[in-house]
Amino acid sequence: QVQLVESGGGLVQPGGSLRLSCSAVGSVFSIPDMGWYRQTPGKERELVATITSSGTTNYADSVKGRFTISTDNAKNTGFLQMNSLKPDDTAVYYCNANVRVPYTMRTYPYWGQGTQVTVSS
Repeated sequence: QVQLVESGGGLVQPGGSLRLSCSAVGSVFSIPDMGWYRQTPGKERELVATITSSGTTNYADSVKGRFTISTDNAKNTGFLQMNSLKPDDTAVYYCNANVRVPYTMRTYPYWGQGTQVTVSS
């Protein structure tokens, strides 16, 4: 009943920027918190950034000062603005959100389908 739909990945040169989007579609009341993770072949998925409904953010040391996580609560959409991209940022990026559904008001975790980000000249 709920899907997280990602968009915005692609190929960018070192030093460039990309903006990822993650929209929760379906039966959604609210999104208490959301995060972005990334994974490269042969490695575990790692945390990139998280944000709570109150706006509290947390970033991996490797992206601090370059990436910004934000949300548009009215549209149930989250964003990851990535600036000063480096080849080491190349990965599949996944959004994750705890989604509160109507009526029961229970929350459930969901993952997006992943979007490829490639940083290369």
